[in-house]
Amino acid sequence: MANDDYVKYVTQKIVKYMDTPKNERKKGRNEAKKEEQFYSNRWFGVLPFAFRLFLQKRKG
Repeated sequence: MANDDYVKYVTQKIVKYMDTPKNERKKGRNEAKKEEQFYSNRWFGVLPFAFRLFLQKRKG
């Protein structure tokens, strides 16, 4: 990415953020927090997920 493209992208993101009402931004953050994650993925990354897929493929 050229510097001009990056500055344009960041400017667009900032303007979009400032244009959205505060309650919508807060609602979006709360929804993101509510999305449930597997604790194994949260604590150890993708390795438990890959191991689980490997075991499922061996069984099936």
